[in-house]
Amino acid sequence: MAIASPLASVIVFLVSLLIGALGIYAGARVIVGRTSYDHAIVTALIGAIVWAIVGFTIGWIPLVGPLVALLAYVAVINWRYPGDWTAAAMIGLVAWVTVLIVLYVLAAVGITSFGAVGVPGL
Repeated sequence: MAIASPLASVIVFLVSLLIGALGIYAGARVIVGRTSYDHAIVTALIGAIVWAIVGFTIGWIPLVGPLVALLAYVAVINWRYPGDWTAAAMIGLVAWVTVLIVLYVLAAVGITSFGAVGVPGL
């Protein structure tokens, strides 16, 4: 079994973050008309950090923990983009579906595994 180098870990993190940001970018573009990929990258990074913190602290609580983590992730989107909670939830949903499609295609051609930073559950 090979041990991953720190550089490889950083590269995987960055590529995963960019894929997650692509999903948020697509969702924000479709739902609220925002077209800044840079803004989506920062949102994905903040969302991943918030998801990790909430998941670590209360994520172990059945049903409640994952729901609160998801709510925190949507709250980050709501804070970063215009619109209401429904728009933020829709951005999150479009982001999830977009990342799901991108990761499926990349995994199908053998480029990556099935996971991304900045979008919950992937």
